[in-house]
Order: sequence, then structure tokens, then C-alpha cells
Amino acid sequence: MSENAEGDLNSNLLHSPYHTGDPQLDTAIEQWLRWDKNPKTKEQIENLIRNGMNKELRDRLCCRMTFGTAGLRSAMGAGFCYINDLTVIQSTQGMYKYLERCFSDFKQRGFVVGYDTRGQVTSSCSSQRLAELTAAVLLAKDVPVYLFSRYVPTPFVPYAVQELRAVAGVMITASHNRKEDNGYKVYWENGAQITSPHDKEILKCIEECVEPWHGSWNDNLVNTSPLKRDPLQDICRRYMEDLKKICFYRELNSQTTLKFVHSSFHGVGHDYVQLAFQVFGFKPPIPVPEQKDPDPDFSTVKCPNPEEGESVLELSLRLAEKENARVVLATDPDADRLAVAELQENGNWKVFTGNELAALFGWWMFDCWRKNKSRNADVKNIYMLATTVSSKILKAIALKEGFHFEETLPGFKWIGSRIKNLLENGKEVLFSFEESIGFLCGTSVLDKDGVSAAVVVAEMASYLETVNITLTQQLIKIYEKYGYHLSKTSYFLCYDPPTIKSIFERLRNFDSPKEYPKFCGTFAILHIRDVTTGYDSSQPNKKSVLPVSKNSQMITFTFQNGCVATLRTSGTEPKIKYYAEMCALPEQSDTALLEEELKKLIEALIENFLEPSKNGLIWRSV
Repeated sequence: MSENAEGDLNSNLLHSPYHTGDPQLDTAIEQWLRWDKNPKTKEQIENLIRNGMNKELRDRLCCRMTFGTAGLRSAMGAGFCYINDLTVIQSTQGMYKYLERCFSDFKQRGFVVGYDTRGQVTSSCSSQRLAELTAAVLLAKDVPVYLFSRYVPTPFVPYAVQELRAVAGVMITASHNRKEDNGYKVYWENGAQITSPHDKEILKCIEECVEPWHGSWNDNLVNTSPLKRDPLQDICRRYMEDLKKICFYRELNSQTTLKFVHSSFHGVGHDYVQLAFQVFGFKPPIPVPEQKDPDPDFSTVKCPNPEEGESVLELSLRLAEKENARVVLATDPDADRLAVAELQENGNWKVFTGNELAALFGWWMFDCWRKNKSRNADVKNIYMLATTVSSKILKAIALKEGFHFEETLPGFKWIGSRIKNLLENGKEVLFSFEESIGFLCGTSVLDKDGVSAAVVVAEMASYLETVNITLTQQLIKIYEKYGYHLSKTSYFLCYDPPTIKSIFERLRNFDSPKEYPKFCGTFAILHIRDVTTGYDSSQPNKKSVLPVSKNSQMITFTFQNGCVATLRTSGTEPKIKYYAEMCALPEQSDTALLEEELKKLIEALIENFLEPSKNGLIWRSV
């Protein structure tokens, strides 16, 4: 800290009317009340001061948000570590400072801003309001801003960044998180989410620009500035046009007798999925009326995450039974992820996991490429990508069919950056995914996209219907040909960061210091990869091929029985996630035996490595 800054701090304290006994807190309180112009969040802090709630004030005011796997994400409310008007202004000022340094043509090319339908009355905070403040900060600095005039799916922002040649973009969303949360998701000029070192550099710039600039609160600029443009019609038209690149059976789609139910989970998806179905030649899918329109309270679901399965898909499944629709499609609130369920012959519903859907997408996209390729197209030019905690089924398909498969770190930001790199080197990427129901067919967008995924599933189901095969039957055919890949993913909640750290540190010093475990219960471990420290026992130099990711915990165990299991912390929620997959060869077709082996291994993993009762972990409620 410079002498001047230190002097300012001391004079602030001398004049600060707050004497909590903690100089850092006194300064933070004084700054918040001076800078925040939102009456509701200001009042939240004033109430805490009045009631002497120093611990909560410290929690809210003495730390900042950091970039996780999906940008900045936190609860809405007052405080420097929450999402609110002031922290979004600060973040955008930091973005401006960094982008001005990186791009000499920033003020010619401009910046894209989109938002979902989240909101919180008690903080007078909504995604639209935060998007307008983001735009205002930049407009006040004479930056052209492409601000969508209404809510859009998250993939529209990275798509617009590329199409409009903007330097960057922000989407205000917390995707499928609980209703209390919101977020600030940043995309770079290449249309992919930012990765290191940009995230760290932007955070540094935010720290240097915490006081709102003159004009930063002037949200009226979004109505008056000639530099504000609305890209909605243009981007929607171009996006729908680009969708045609992954439509292969339009004629067949227009004649199908299959019916589809779609839920937009109280979010942005309804209009855009309807349009996508039209582009593919389908009749419109049947919307779930109670979930069709935006509702920031997500009032018909216990949590707005379609990945939670049948419990949150209840309304969709009941409507599908009533309408005689065999396939249910559910996009999450910002429409970047997709859940799919299919009615079985026994009258039960099968909700596909992300890994099962990926097997279907991988087979489908390769099959369509093979049937439509030009004579001189080379299979060795074809790629598919997945995050390292996702199923290895694409690897099995790639080995048999001759195309390339690559893994990235968890988070679609790594996939997006790698796709861009491959495209620049003349490669073709057919399909990419992460197991948490995030899919990307083709490369028009460099982020996961639930809108395009929904309509591709509909086309796949319609095509299979003509040969009397269901999605579930096709999945079994894929496994029979390429080997069964049975996986299970779940999580424990843990609200105590030191406990999480000690769980992973114990694994790094298991029987003795700096020794990883050799067994998990009775299961022998073949290899260990620890991306947090950069260690990989399977490599000749013992160094991980994937880049080191010090900010999050992630250890992968490869077992002698062919199972791969990963333990990692979530980048967006207080969770320890586990991923386990049994990768069998095509000749190992006794699924009951494979499932039993996987179940026992997961039990051993939980009992020996996570120790939930000892560590006070909360089991995922099913």
C-alpha cells in the first residue's frame, strides 16, 4: 500500500463514525455507505450496524468474489462478496480497465451484455437491472454496448461476441443455482469463457477500481446513449440460421408422429426452443404451462436444476403422459443445459444422465457426419471433447471409428478455448460435453447450449422412431458396440472450507507424508492424478498433462478393475462432488455384475476417502 493510500485509510478511520474495534471493518462500512446508491442494500448494511452484527458485517464486507468455473457467482444482497448493484459496477469498471489495456480498438468493437430472468425484491436486484448497470459503466466511458432488449439464453452472449466481433461480453446469470444467487459470466473475444490469466488480471483491475466512477450509476444512459445497440433480432436470426448446419432430416422431422414436451424451468428457454423446433421443421413442442414464463422464485420446483431428475421434472412428466408424448426436454433457467426423459414400455420414465445423453449425441453427430461427408473428408480431422470428470464413452467411440478425442479440465471455459484452437488449426469438432448435462453440437457457439441440444435430441428421436428404436434402445446398442460405460455422479454438501481442505490433504498424506493411498478399501489403485498439485503417477515424468488448477481441489483415481473415480470441489456451490465410471470392453456385457462392482467401489470411496459422518458432510437429498 502506498503512503498516500495508508494516509487516506487512517484519515478515513479517524473520521469514520463506526468503531467496531476492527479498523478494516470500519473502513469497509464507511466505503459501502458512501458508494452504494441502492436504498435496499444500503439499508441491509445499516440494519446490521444498528444491531451490532459485526460478524455478519465482516463476512459481507471484508472479502471479495473470485472467478469460479462460471465467472463470479454469489447470493444477491448487500456486501462486497455478494452480487448487487455496487459489486457489478466495480466488476465492470475492472473489466473496462483490463480491456482498455488489451485492445486498442475496444471503443470501435464494443461489448455485449445479456441477462436471464433472476431477481430479488428485498435487494431490488434483478438480472436486467444488473445488465443495465454493466452497460451504463461502459457507455459512460464511450464504449459501444450491445445490450439485449430482453432476456436471452446464455449461449446467445458468446455467439454475439463472435458474430459482432466485440472484444468481450457478460451474461448476468446464475444458471441453475438456487433462486437467491446471481452471477457475472465473462466471455473473451474468441467467444469462450475467460480462463487464466485473464480472470486473475481482471480481479486485480477490479481491486484497483472499487470506487464508482462519475457516471457509473447513470443507468439512464441505456435509454439515451447513441452508443447503445440492441442486437436481439439480428443475433436471433443469425443463430437460427446457423442451427441449420446441424439439421440433417428436416423433411422427416416435419412428418414425425412423435410429440415432445418442453419445460423452460421458469427461465428464458420457451420462445427460443419454439423457434429452434420451427427451424428444424417440427411442430412446436408442448410447453409446461406452469413453467413456461419467467419466475425468479422458481415456484414449482424445489431447486431450478433439471439435473436433479424425476423429482423436479414432475410437472413435465405428468403433462407428457396426458398428451401422449414419449420424450420430455427440459432446459435449465438460462437454457445452456438440457435434461431428457423418455417413457419406457413398462410405463416408467427414464431420465438420462449427462453421460448417457453424451453417448447418444456422440454416436448421432458422428453418424450424421459419416453419411453427409464429402468424398475427400478425413476422419482424422474430426474431434470430440469432454471434461475430465465426464464419461470416457467418446474415447471408446473415437478409438473404434478413428477420430480424435480430447479431455479438458472441468468447466466449459476449457472446452471453448480448446475448440477455438482446433478450429484455427483446420480441425472439425463435432461434439463436446460435460457430464452435468452441458452439451455442444457443432461449433457455432463456443459454450454449452441447451437450445440446440434440445432440437438435436428431437431429430435423433424422430429418426430412430422411423426404424422403431427408442433412445433407450439406441443407448444399449451404443454400449454393446463400444463397451458399457456405467457411471454415477453425486455430491455431499459442506459449508466449512477447512474441512474440505483437510479431506483432500489427508488423501495426499494417506499412510505417511506425501504418499497417496494404494488401496480404497479392497480396491487396488493403479494410477493417481492430482490436478491441484500437478502430479500424475501414470506419466513418465509424474507431471499432469492437464494444466495445474491450484484454486480448486481435484484428485482422480484409476483402479485396477477398470473404474475411474474423481473427487473434486464445485466451482459454484459448497459441494464435494464425486464421479465414478466403470469402463468395460465390448465383450463384458454382464451389466448387473458391472453395476454391483461400481456400487461397491463408490461405497468404499465414500467410506474411506470422504468419511461423511466424521467430517459432518450432508448427503445429497434425493
